[in-house]
Amino acid sequence: MIIPIKPVTSSDERSDKSSLSSIPQQVAEQFLRPGSLNFSVLPPLSLYIHFPWCVRKCPYCDFNSHEVKTSFDEDLYLAALRADLEAALPMVWGRKIYTIFIGGGTPSLMSAAGLDRLMSDVRTLLPIDGAAEITMEANPGTFETEKFRSYRASGINRLSIGIQSFNSHHLQALGRIHDGDEARRAVDIAQKYFDNINLDLMFALPGQTLAQAQSDVDTAIQLAPQHLSLYHLTLEPNTYFAKYPPVIPDDDLSAEMQDEIQSRMLQAGYVNYEVSAYAKPGREARHNLNYWNFGDYLGIGAGAHSKLTFPHRIVRQARYKQPKTYMEESLRGAAVQESNEIPRNEIGFEFMLNTLRLTHGFETNLFHDRTGLLLHSLEKPLLIAEQKGLIERDHKMIRPTLLGRRFLNDLQQLFLDHE
Repeated sequence: MIIPIKPVTSSDERSDKSSLSSIPQQVAEQFLRPGSLNFSVLPPLSLYIHFPWCVRKCPYCDFNSHEVKTSFDEDLYLAALRADLEAALPMVWGRKIYTIFIGGGTPSLMSAAGLDRLMSDVRTLLPIDGAAEITMEANPGTFETEKFRSYRASGINRLSIGIQSFNSHHLQALGRIHDGDEARRAVDIAQKYFDNINLDLMFALPGQTLAQAQSDVDTAIQLAPQHLSLYHLTLEPNTYFAKYPPVIPDDDLSAEMQDEIQSRMLQAGYVNYEVSAYAKPGREARHNLNYWNFGDYLGIGAGAHSKLTFPHRIVRQARYKQPKTYMEESLRGAAVQESNEIPRNEIGFEFMLNTLRLTHGFETNLFHDRTGLLLHSLEKPLLIAEQKGLIERDHKMIRPTLLGRRFLNDLQQLFLDHE
């Protein structure tokens, strides 16, 4: 859904339509001065909330997460989140939130009362769509039946569980705090209270065989979640695994694993709608789809990022990463560490970086709606990609081919080089 920019005439319209006249003057002066772009509509808006603590830092993890040494000040962090959101309100004035994602870290370390307070603050400060998808990440090692019952009562309607593997040996190699039995128990508990569940799994793990990768996927399918995210283990910079790399399956074995995973998932009735995402029909992750369709998102919390569209520009922001610094700065009204306009010559690449992850691709008119640019500006890399067999297109759609999905980095690189 797109949000027309026109004066609102009722309280209902104020909830889902952006109005230039409703934006405070100081924001208008900073962000809405005439520029080279011209958006007649604003994209849908999502909210991301980052919880930065975890029990143990996994050796492959490059997210902004910090081990809980003894405890964390939940009350202070929740106060900082509210202050952060209050300070950001002028930039999203009058816009409705369609999806919410609470990620980490391990958000399921939060108390039931803390989560309820957070959701209450969000509802107080922002107009939330009545059918909003509200997702929370959870670690199987933190599952408590009563706490997850309370999470559901507080408004969480989708749970994303970081299983990674059902094999205890591989979980130990990945530095996870749960074993295979706890992974299954977590899914059992989740299914008592949630009817929209995602399981995160990884493959090409240290020492993993093809049969073991197949077993993980088969186990997940038997548990019948509505959504599965299947990621190839990558050795990211600035992680323990990057410094001390384990022995992982070679490219040929990894490709064989990927083929087997896709075959099993499709046979089980899951749709591979994004590079690493599989869903039962109608259960695609709406929050992630908004990212991949180059929608807008407001990110609050330590290290959170935002991408916000204004009538003449697109702005990216980043919050302070260290929890202590973030809380201090947020409580004095200055949680944002960096704020920059996306340069015109980078917008097309950023759009393609996201949308080409989608199996079905994107409608051609979406490019102008989300970038303010003409699609013709990317005709050269589009033609090269088409000639290489990496995309197929007509006057309505542009989509990656099977070859393009397999060599997605090369496809995306064409648009980066075009900058």
